Amino acid sequence: MEGIKDTIFKFLRLDNLVDNLSGYLETRLELFKVEVREDVARVLAQALMITAILLLSILFLLFFSVGMAHFLNGFFEQPYVGYWIVAGIYGVPCIVFIIFRKNLSHKFEQYMTKLMKRKEK
Repeated sequence: MEGIKDTIFKFLRLDNLVDNLSGYLETRLELFKVEVREDVARVLAQALMITAILLLSILFLLFFSVGMAHFLNGFFEQPYVGYWIVAGIYGVPCIVFIIFRKNLSHKFEQYMTKLMKRKEK
């Protein structure tokens, strides 16, 4: 039975077609793997860069805040007023974000959906 199958494949030249098709599929699979690796590497590199920038920004903000509070303490000649002022500068926007968090979340969600749709095109 195998001999007949091989003879029919050779007669119709399907053996070359099957070999070419399997080679094509293997090549497409390897290409897909390479593309996925490149995408993962790009995303990881961007995430690492964003993390580094975020960490350095937080450290800058922390030391700037302490310095500003210390400066204001000297300006008002009180050992605590500068810290209260700096805390208020951070507290007011925090309260605003808490109050309007649903609206802000909805706006952010719409923006991200719009951004993703634009990237798909």
